Amino acid sequence: MTALILALTAGAVVGLVLGALGGGGSVLAVPALIYLLGFTPAAATTAALIIVTATSLTALYTHARGGRVRWKAGAAFAAAGILPAAAAGAAAAHLPHTALTLAFAATAALSAIKMLRPADTARPKDDGVRPGKAAGAGAALGTLTGLLGVGGGFLAVPALVTVLAFEMDAAVGTSLLVITANSLASLATRSGTAASLDWALIGPFIGTAILGAWNGKRMAAKVSAPHLQRIFAVVLLAVAAFMLADAVT
Repeated sequence: MTALILALTAGAVVGLVLGALGGGGSVLAVPALIYLLGFTPAAATTAALIIVTATSLTALYTHARGGRVRWKAGAAFAAAGILPAAAAGAAAAHLPHTALTLAFAATAALSAIKMLRPADTARPKDDGVRPGKAAGAGAALGTLTGLLGVGGGFLAVPALVTVLAFEMDAAVGTSLLVITANSLASLATRSGTAASLDWALIGPFIGTAILGAWNGKRMAAKVSAPHLQRIFAVVLLAVAAFMLADAVT
């Protein structure tokens, strides 16, 4: 019963962050699964991919209804990341737990730093699309998703704005398409791990994450996004520091 309550609570927090900030919540899913629910790092990254896929699909539907998804460009961007996501997903099962934890801690710290010091997401002056850079960014995002089980929205949105010259609302909506495709590609290589997961905990986690995302959207309308980002970034830095200390001790 305690584990179920923790799963419900963690899912609600992850969903709340996703709904309020449009990304970043999945970075909390892996440490929650490891330290609260007792998952191994490999199992946690697989479970996080399932959670990311479910919540991203839900959000993608909402954005698509609002016309904020560019399907053709998003599919091309995602295509560059599918093979790297699948390869990284297969490799993750063979990496030492300490290596996965260290890599995840570094990614969480990077995400926090980007939130504290947002990158310049101004559109290129010539509005030119750079196919080479788009393919490189898509491949990098796919690798991150496959290896660590994170959606990577904190990297996908700036990449779509700066590399493909998307408006911000279209970048947020289209990033969900990219994240979903990468997550599914990585999950395809983890069928053995997924079958052994504790679905009695993952199911409630997903349910409250989806509900939390709707509440997060309402919260975002009342509290400024920069203020929410700063609070979340500080929490994320603390999580990254804890995971780093745990990995090296």
